[in-house]
This record gives sequence, C-alpha cells and structure tokens, in this order.
Amino acid sequence: MAEQVGARILVNAFQEAGVNVIFTLSGNHIMPIFDAVIDAPIELIHTRHEAATVHMADAYARLTKKVGIAMVTGGPGHANAVSALYTAAMAEAPVVLLSGHAPINQLGKGAFQEMAQADIAAPLCKASWTCAGPEYLEADFRLACAIAQSGRPGPVHLSLPSDALENKLIKPSSSSPSPSAPSFQTKPQLLSAEDAKTIIAELQAAKKPVVLIGPRGCHRYPALVQELIKASGVPVIATESPRGIGDPSLGAFAEVLAQSDCILLLDKKLDFTLKFGSPPSLKSDARFIQVDAEAAELSRSKNALGVRLLLAAQADLEPSLTALISAAKTSGSKAHDPSWLSWAQEAIAYRPASWASAQSNTPNHAHPGRAMLSLQAILDSHPDSVLVADGGEIGQWAQACLHAPNRIINGVAGSIGAALPFATAAAYTKPGVPVIAVMGDGTFGFHSSEIDTAVRYRLPFIGVVGNDACWNAEYQIQIREYGKERAKGCELLPSRYDQVAIAFGGAGAMVTNADEVLSAARSLQSQGLPAILNILIEGLPAPSLKRV
Repeated sequence: MAEQVGARILVNAFQEAGVNVIFTLSGNHIMPIFDAVIDAPIELIHTRHEAATVHMADAYARLTKKVGIAMVTGGPGHANAVSALYTAAMAEAPVVLLSGHAPINQLGKGAFQEMAQADIAAPLCKASWTCAGPEYLEADFRLACAIAQSGRPGPVHLSLPSDALENKLIKPSSSSPSPSAPSFQTKPQLLSAEDAKTIIAELQAAKKPVVLIGPRGCHRYPALVQELIKASGVPVIATESPRGIGDPSLGAFAEVLAQSDCILLLDKKLDFTLKFGSPPSLKSDARFIQVDAEAAELSRSKNALGVRLLLAAQADLEPSLTALISAAKTSGSKAHDPSWLSWAQEAIAYRPASWASAQSNTPNHAHPGRAMLSLQAILDSHPDSVLVADGGEIGQWAQACLHAPNRIINGVAGSIGAALPFATAAAYTKPGVPVIAVMGDGTFGFHSSEIDTAVRYRLPFIGVVGNDACWNAEYQIQIREYGKERAKGCELLPSRYDQVAIAFGGAGAMVTNADEVLSAARSLQSQGLPAILNILIEGLPAPSLKRV
C-alpha cells in the first residue's frame, strides 16, 4: 500500500461505503478531508450553519434509507451541530456526524478549540467517540455506519483529530476500531415464529385491535405495513408526531385508540405521545404487546403496564414485520370484527369538509387550512413528490391537509427550524421532484441562510411560510393556560420573507388570500429556483379533529 495521509484513507472508506454526498461546513480541522475529496466522486454540499448539515443528512437518510453523512469542524462548529442530533435521534434516522477535533498530541495543553466533543454528543447519539489515530480511521467509520443502521437506527458521532487526518500511514489501516470505540457486533434480532403466531392470534381474537408503529415505519417500510394490514385485517397506524394521540395528520386517531382493547407496539415507544398508556386516552383494561429492538424500551413498558403487557419480544422492525405477515397469512383467519378495520381507517382519514371553503376572520389574511389544501395539486403532480412540514400550529395544519409519497416532519422531537435544510436535502436527493416545505414564520428565522445553499447548488423547492406574525404555538398555550390578557412575548413582525429569498438569489411572492395560493405557487415553481411563498394567515390553533 502506497504511503497515504489519514484523510485519504478516510475518503477511501467513504467510497467503499458507497457515500456519494456529504453535507458539510468547512473549518480548520477538516481541511485535509476537503483536499482529499477533490479527487473522489463525492459531492460536498457546503451549508451556512453546522446544524443544517445534520438536518440535511437526516432528511437524506429518511428519503434514501441510507446513512446520511454530516461533517463539521471541531470546537464551536461541533457544538453548533450537536443540537440537530436530537431531531435525527427521535426520527430514528441513521446519521453519522463527523467532527474535526484538536490534535491528539496537543490534548490537555490548551489546544485550539479543544473540547470534550464525544462527551457532549453522547447523550444524543447511539454511540460517540474520538478516533485514536490514522490507522483506525477506516474501521471507525465503518463501525459508525453499522451502529447508525442497527437495531433502532439513529445518529452516531465520530470525532476526527486533525493529526490523525494529516499524518501519513505506510502500513494498511487496522481492521479493528480504535481503543476508544464502543464494543459492537452487527447481529440481527429476529422475532420467533412462535411469538409471531401468538401475537397474531391475540390481535385477531380481540374485538378492536390496533398495531402502532413508530417513526421508522412511516418512511422506511410502507409496503410491508400495507401487507400486514391486508394479511391480518388489523389497523396498522404509523405515528411520528409530538402531538401523539392528537396528531392532526391522523384525523380522529384519538377515537380509535380510546376504543382499542388490544394494542401491539411495534417498534413504537410507550411514551408521552401515547399518554404512557394511561386512561382515559386508552382503556384501563386494554392489553398490550410490544416488539422492540431495545431491551430498555421493553423494560420501561413492563414497569408502566404491569400485567397489562401480555408479551414483550426484542426484535428488529423489518424481520418482525415479515414474521408477522407470514404468521397472519398462515393463520387462516383475520380480525374478529372485519368492520373495525374500515371504521378505524375512516376515522384516520377524517377531515372536515368545511376546510375547503373556510374563510378567515382577519381581513387580508388566509385561513390556514384552506391555504394548505390549495397546495395538494402540486404534490399530486408527481408520483415521488416530497412534503416537508415544520413549525408549530401551521405545521399541524400542513400535516392535516397535505399528503405526499414522501413526508419529512420535525417529528417526535417537537423541535422546529429544520424546514429549509430538509427542503434543500430533499431537492438534492430527488432532483426534478416537487418539494413543498411548509413552515411557520418563527421556523423561517432559524436557517433562512440555507436558501443561499439551495441557490448555489441549484436545488429548487417551494418554501411556504405561514405568516401570522407570532410564535403561535406558544401563544395558544398562553391563551389556554393563563388567559388572553396575559399572553405576551410571542409577537413577531409580518416580515417579507419572500423578499429575503429574492435577496439570496431565489424567488419569492406574497399572498393574502387562499384563492391566490395555488397560482402563486405554480408561478414560483416555474422559475426553477428555491422559492418562498409568504402567506399571511389567520393565527388559529392547530386543528383538533373529532367526528360529530
């Protein structure tokens, strides 16, 4: 093997892993990698903020089912990126964050931007460590990718000391990870045929069973989910919203769950989104079954449910879906009451017909529901379109009113601000596909400069800002909990976010009427640029859907 610097060895590992894009922001510590990548078929998407690199890698991972790679410099660059790991973790997205790091031979001496980076990232990652030298770079990167995809996927962090990247290595890279790497073995966890048969039998014997699947099932295995529904006759509902039982994208889901007598948690955590399994949101005598990749989640459920948890099995999601489908097909029967499936599906699909003609009570402002419904025509224009939904109340209106083959939301994390990075990565990942990213005016402020990134790389999308000049989610809490007279500190200006997009070299338009939304969106789409459609909207609370 020819003499190579560590950065070249790492780039070779990128290529062997099939990496063709890295979302990054430059900095001193990672310049050796930038130099080494020049000669490789790997594109660097250079962002304006480190957190955006992680959000883009997150969106890429969700859309491609591959590992998304984010790369930032050390010290404050790493610290900026860390906050975005939480969104990726809660979305169960396999992301690897590579951070530059102070050189090993200067640690403890006050090195430039020296920081305990692995310790800072650890609480938000499946694993976090610092490479111990150039001979470990290849194995450490392979390990990081393997951990990110195993079991319940999620982010992994690996710090790269600058001397490990700069030093030359004459002998081949070690096949073993560095001493600081976690102990890990890739070992699929399978659901036994016996457990699968027992679970299907319990579901089919129940009067009103449901299967709840977590965030990963929403965007990785939709075909298997549909096959399980068909084989078992049981409703399978994918959930990924912090609104949980009150998720507007699931219609009258609360009514379905309140009647369910047997609930399979299939890679779905028993957490705040399900009110921890407690009445009155769920029946006090409802029985539970859980299949999860993590023993800790099974233990939490046992503590919360006691004897109500009939069976708990540790297994990965994809083989569990396959085993359950097989068991359902060979059982020779379906759900106890076939009408329950159609009733539950109708409840999930429920939306008030009145939204299509709803009028705003605020002059020169659009009703958020009607404005969102106008955009469905663009999403319907392509079989692989992408919907991004972010923000507080407007994000919920978007999720309730719009659907697309690909959906990326801020997820169980409940964080906001990722819409523009998400949209940029979506446009990169799916070129020529309509991408609509709905966000609040508060959300827009987090990463507005990523419009510059999208312009530089010619990545068109339509960013839709629901502009109510307010942090409306918090404002609604103030009104509800303390009264309107004590609502304070949530005010924003009705700013011209469309003109911000134009200033960055994109396109923009403002509308004040729901009837203008579709034509304005189509006009922006025709320009082939990153665009912002600034819609002045009435500041309504998110919809809470109940069938009358």
